Order: sequence, then C-alpha cells, then structure tokens
Amino acid sequence: MATTKGNISIHAQNIMPIIKRWLYSDKDIFIRELVSNGCDAIVKQKMVEPEAAEEYRVLVTLDPAAGELHFDDNGIGMTDEEIKKYINQVAFSGAEEFLKNYEGENKGGIIGHFGLGFYSAFMVAEKVTIQTRSDQEGATPVCWESQDGMKYKISEGSRTQRGTTITLKLAEDAKEFLEEYKVRETLNRYCGFMAQPVYFEVVKPAEEKKEAAEGEAEQTAQETETAPNTPERKHINDTPALWLKQPKDCTDEEYKEFYRKVFHVYEDPLFYVHLNVDYPFNLKGILYFPKLTNDFGTREGEIKLFSGQVFVATNIKEVIPDFLMLLKGVIDCPDLPLNVSRSFLQNDGYVKKLSAYITRKVADKLVGMFGSERETYEKYWDDIHPFVKYGCVRDAKFFDQVKDTLLYKTTKGAYLTLSEYLAKNEGKLGKKVVYASDPTRQAASITMYEQKEIDVVVLDALIDLNFVSFIEYSAGVEGLSFARVDADAATFTKEDEADDAAKEAVKAEQETLTALFKAAVGNDTLTVELKTLTDEATPALLVQDEQSRRFSDMNKIYGQSFKMPEHHTLVLNRGNAIVQRLLTAEEGEKRDLIAAQVYDLARMSTRPLEKEEITAFLSRSTKLLDMLA
Repeated sequence: MATTKGNISIHAQNIMPIIKRWLYSDKDIFIRELVSNGCDAIVKQKMVEPEAAEEYRVLVTLDPAAGELHFDDNGIGMTDEEIKKYINQVAFSGAEEFLKNYEGENKGGIIGHFGLGFYSAFMVAEKVTIQTRSDQEGATPVCWESQDGMKYKISEGSRTQRGTTITLKLAEDAKEFLEEYKVRETLNRYCGFMAQPVYFEVVKPAEEKKEAAEGEAEQTAQETETAPNTPERKHINDTPALWLKQPKDCTDEEYKEFYRKVFHVYEDPLFYVHLNVDYPFNLKGILYFPKLTNDFGTREGEIKLFSGQVFVATNIKEVIPDFLMLLKGVIDCPDLPLNVSRSFLQNDGYVKKLSAYITRKVADKLVGMFGSERETYEKYWDDIHPFVKYGCVRDAKFFDQVKDTLLYKTTKGAYLTLSEYLAKNEGKLGKKVVYASDPTRQAASITMYEQKEIDVVVLDALIDLNFVSFIEYSAGVEGLSFARVDADAATFTKEDEADDAAKEAVKAEQETLTALFKAAVGNDTLTVELKTLTDEATPALLVQDEQSRRFSDMNKIYGQSFKMPEHHTLVLNRGNAIVQRLLTAEEGEKRDLIAAQVYDLARMSTRPLEKEEITAFLSRSTKLLDMLA
C-alpha cells in the first residue's frame, strides 16, 4: 500500500491541549482508555466469531529498556479505511455505526471504539504507533504513526495476525510509567474487573531473562510458551465480576472474600446489599456495611463506580448519596451519562433516579432485617446506628422508609423503638425520652431514674446531638422531647413536708448553703437549690437546661467563635449526710474545702474537669486527707 501523510481531522481547534489539560485530569487514565479499546475490539470480534482459535485477551507489555508501553489485543482489527475514519477523525465514534450493523445484539459491552479515548495516549507519549490487521479476509496490515496527535503517517504494517498493537514511546515527563509497580497498580485499579481477560508482562533485560530461565528449568518449553500466568505474565482481572452474578448464585464466603480483596481489609463486613436490576435502568453492585465508630464523621467509606466493568472513580456523589459514602462497595451502571474522561457525571434526572433506587434498596435491607431478623438487627445496631441516623438526617425519603426500625439502646442493654419506649414508660414521663451521653460519668443520675423504673437510653455518638433535635420535629409524635439525665432533677425529687415551719426551715438551710457554695467555688452567680433526692448517697447534682446545653455543645462541635454563657444549677441533696453536716459545721477552711469538693464531684458527673480545675481538685483532695489523718 502507498504511504500517506496528513493532518488529523478534528471538530475543534487545539484539541490536544484540551485533552491533556482538561478532559483527562488524571494522567494515568490513558491506560484505562487503551485497555478499554482493546476489550471493545474483542467484543466486536466475538459478534463475528464467538469461538476463536485462541483465547481472546488484551496484553499490556512494559519494556523499560526501550522506554515503551505496548497494548495488544486480538480483536477485530482495522483496515486502512477504518484507520482513516476512526483515528484520523477525532471525536467520531465508531461504536455507534458499528452497533447499527448489529441491531438486536448485546450492546452493553461496547464502550466505544477509537476516538478521544485513544488520544489520551498523547498525554504521556512522544510517539504513538498502531500496528493493526483487520479480520477481513486478505486484509492488508496497516501502520499508523504520529508524534504529536496532529500529524500522522500511514503505511503498510507488519502485523501478521488479526488485532491491534498500540506502542507508546513514553515522553520524559512520563517516565513514571516505566516502573513496573506503577503500571501494575494502575491496571489493577482501572482494569481489575473488565469483561475480557487482561494480562500484564514486563520485558526483562537479557541477564534477568537468563536467571529466570535457570530458575524455571523444570518447566517445558511448551508450557512456557502457552501458560498465561508465567512469572513474567500476570493475569490482571477477575472475570466474571462477582456483582454481575445473580445473588442466589453467590455464597457468603464469596461476598466476604471479595470485600477483603477489593478494599484491602482483614475484618469481615457486618452484612451487604446486592443490587441487581435490569429495568428501568441497568444497575449492578454490592454495598457492604462495615463496622463504624462514634467518630464516623472523621472517616469516609469507599464506593467504587464502574461503567460496564470499567472503573470510573471513587465516591461520586451524583450517583451515591453522601450518607452512603460511609459504606464500602461497588456500583456498575453501563448507561451512566459520563463525559469523555469517564470521571465526572452529568447531574441529570437519570442519575437522580439511580441515586434514589440505591437509597431505597439499602432501606429495604434494613427494614427487611428488622422485620424478619430483629435479633440479628439488634446485634448490628451498635455498629450501624451512626450511619442510619446520619442517613435519616440527610435524606427525608430514607428516614420515611426506616423510621420504624430506629432503635434506642437502654443503659440496661435493651433495644427499643420510639413507640416501644414511650409505651413502656407511659405515665412516668409523658412524651419525654431520657438519655445519657456518657453513661459512666452520668451514673448517679441514671441510678435515680432506674430506681423509679424509668428507662434511660444511650445517645453517645457524635451524630446524636443533631439526631435528637431532628427526631423531635420529624417523628410525628406531638409533644415529643428528649432530655439528658442531668437536664433537671424534678423527676427524682421527693416532696418535703408542706407545713409553714418546714418550708421556712428549708428556706433558711438553702440560704445558708447558697452563701457557702458561692464563696467556696468563687462564683457569685451560682444558682443553688436544696431538694430531697430519691438517692441519699448522692450529695449534689449539677443540672443545665437541655436546650441551652445543646446550643453550647453545637458551638463547640462546629468551632463557633461565639460562646454562649453556660448557666448551671447546683441541686444539693437535703437527704444526704454530707450536706446535713455542712449545715452544722463550723465556719473555716475545712468546711469550704468540703463544699468545693462536693461542687467539683457534681461537675465531674457532667463533663471532665479542665487542666486548672484538675490541679485545684487534686490539691484540695490532698489537704482534706491531711485534715482527716
């Protein structure tokens, strides 16, 4: 054939700078594009020849000494005319025309033939060469060469078998792709689940080849020639991908093994959701529920997005609702409207429907487990409740689906729904839910509620501060409120004698103690109340209004510069022996030290002491011990 030269036909000026700087934000994307093209060529050949004489495959070869990367496939190949049409006319997709000739065939595997995807090679190559031979009988092999993606030369090629080899002579600023680890890692990431077999091999220097040959002396020449998994040739991808199988055909161990392998973790997931739908859109995938911690806000899950088994990106929020980003998993949707780089999604109605479907399937899993496996659901609740609560706060439809499955764990280890809690404590609290944010620190208050047979729920996750406010106005229960165990002392306060003399006595005692404690702790604005509590062992409680405390906590969490003054009320227990002794004790240092100690003990049941407060507490404790010795 005659050698021809020319300029690439394009539909926009300066297309190469756009490809390099904008369309492909990640330089290593060229590996995905060229391997994808090879897989597409194989799919096309399979339509013509389902059973080939040799195994269909894409082979990526790294030749560090030559400074080259080779992408070889034994797919359909191209003629001289097809090279001119599909390579020289950038932005003209061969896939669309090809599919017209195969109406009714499976189109899901066709990502697109050559076009802009091929030109990503020029991001890293100073020269690109194509050697191709069409499957057509008597076809002449073709060689295409270009050094800048703008000018080309076509001549007769040297390929003897059907298929295509693309050779990249890597540029100086792309030498990282001459490192075996870099290429293998990129292939694993982008091509680990492609539908056609993908192999990787490295051309070794002569000395290394000799050593390798000596080390494999027992292997026959025939085995060395035909075995696809020799030490130099590695099988990259798993086919078929687990998510493409029907859920009924997957074992529990397969799900767990896939999870450990893909996400490089050692512990098993709690459970998983297998997505498998063909209508109204094509969507496959597996979502895993890992163990979460109360500080889940500092961590992010990992959901890998695929398009026809080709990896696109991780954690694409247009498809995956942000609250599901706490999970791990894979989502594969061949029909996603991707741009040419396959890295960003168009935020359209189709994508929103996908997102809604994924959310609904996750909710269905939770509702189904709650309904038929409640004991198992309760076992998982401690690990998944931050995720479920976050989802409720972020997504109204998700909340509407799972609201009846929300559980509240009590300090005694029971798991109750909101309606169960209200029914169990009916007549004791009205529509109020009492909770502890730190059961160990708030043990004294919890004990007094439990003495009155009132359940206290544990809400100790970071999300709970927002969650309780959300539930109060979203649960649909009129008058519903949440209060921490130290919000007030009214529930566990006994009524004192009602005659005038008794009231005057209590009033006088309160005045005495108020003056004592204000002076002892150095706080003239301190509010002091004298009550008889149900637990005589507790000398005092420090309570704070629920709403003001929430506002203060919210400011701390979100780092607000405005600090609202905190106002606490010290509730002294008239029935406690220590408080009674303070009423009759002589004025002096010992009495003041005991009062300050009582105050700090009450304060420690609500929050940790600060640095200076701890120093004062320890110093005071030492003095009191010395006085008692």
